[in-house]
Amino acid sequence: MPDLLKTLHDNPATGWLARALGLPDPVELARVDGPYGALPLDGKRALLAGAGGYGAGALAAALTAAGAAIDQGKGAVDIVVFDGTACRTPGDCRALYDTFHAARIATNGRVLIVAAPPVLAQDPVAAATARGIEGFSRSLGKELGRKGITVNLAYVAPDAVDRLDGVVRFFCGRQATYVSGQAIDVTATVVMQSTTQALPALAGKVALVTGAARGIGMATAARLVQEGATVVCLDVPAASQALHETCRTLGATALVLDIAAADAPARLCDFLRERFGGVDIVVHNAGITRDRSLAKMPATDWDLVLAVNFGAIAGVDEALLATGLLRDGGRVVCLSSISGVAGNFGQANYATSKAALIGYVAARAPALASRGIAINAVAPGFIETPMTERMPFMPRELGRRLNSLKQGGQPRDAAELIAFLCTPGSGGITGNTIRVCGQALVGA
Repeated sequence: MPDLLKTLHDNPATGWLARALGLPDPVELARVDGPYGALPLDGKRALLAGAGGYGAGALAAALTAAGAAIDQGKGAVDIVVFDGTACRTPGDCRALYDTFHAARIATNGRVLIVAAPPVLAQDPVAAATARGIEGFSRSLGKELGRKGITVNLAYVAPDAVDRLDGVVRFFCGRQATYVSGQAIDVTATVVMQSTTQALPALAGKVALVTGAARGIGMATAARLVQEGATVVCLDVPAASQALHETCRTLGATALVLDIAAADAPARLCDFLRERFGGVDIVVHNAGITRDRSLAKMPATDWDLVLAVNFGAIAGVDEALLATGLLRDGGRVVCLSSISGVAGNFGQANYATSKAALIGYVAARAPALASRGIAINAVAPGFIETPMTERMPFMPRELGRRLNSLKQGGQPRDAAELIAFLCTPGSGGITGNTIRVCGQALVGA
């Protein structure tokens, strides 16, 4: 759906009025249509700054390997990477000011800040300093977002610096165009055989995407196919026609199944075992809403939303793990929501289910790490889908504008983050919930 404000600004007949009224003029975000390239940062100028921390060497190597030119000059740069792992006192934070007060960052630029995990600090001041860097990164994102610049933070443990390559490639690249204001934990928890990046990134992998007939699910399936995965698209019988059309277009395999049915886990396991011998990637995208205030919500609406959005996911995972069908080195991604982070009026059932998934991935992660399996959640904000097109005008416009980038995201934007979390290069990230919301101001 066309962006109204962009249309008003670009039209000579209405541009003057939009400017006179001070209406936001959303920048056109940089996106990419194809799969990952060997040199995703080719042609980009990068500034690597910091205070001599333990991340500098790995960050420099990752930038160079991805094709970026590290430039310490005074001109505008496309990428700023700041190593804050040595920041342990309030005075050390001055390096943040000095770097970003002077830095000139191009439109659609990328900022990645790396800090030491507060939980590993040896004293309260060092822990507080590391946590303060997160506040800085979120504020910087809100200042720079109008130029399409994203700002993200990675808390990196000293023994996990060798896992920064994938992090740099994603968060400094165009695929992160709608991911901003996020703080992720990068650890060495997940057992990995190799951190080498091969292309296509998911060649030889079998992926399951639920709720794949349309919207984010369909975009995710398409993105995984691009990276070489064999994809099974699952959806309910009512979406059968759209599901088969999607699969014909993508060259994927359709599975018509109500994921909340009592026998769904067993039937799914039988299908995966017989057709593929197992599965490497599971994207739990299927979900429903039944919105009403709690006082007016019938018990059936409460039960159904919790069953589909949370219970079905837990049931499928239990079955896949019990049967050994989820292979070692696998990836699991659960679709949470901004509603699960901040709550929302009339969505007590939905928010409960989506917040539960945030706790679920954090609790599941330690038990899966020894098998090399990473599990994370993605929380989309306002994404332009057929559902948002049906919203009333004012709520739709507010949803689009209440973020640092002043516009809605595309299904592909959510799919990019999901796809990254499915790749071997994301092996340092597990138990995290990452928002793809343009740094939405609600719950930020």
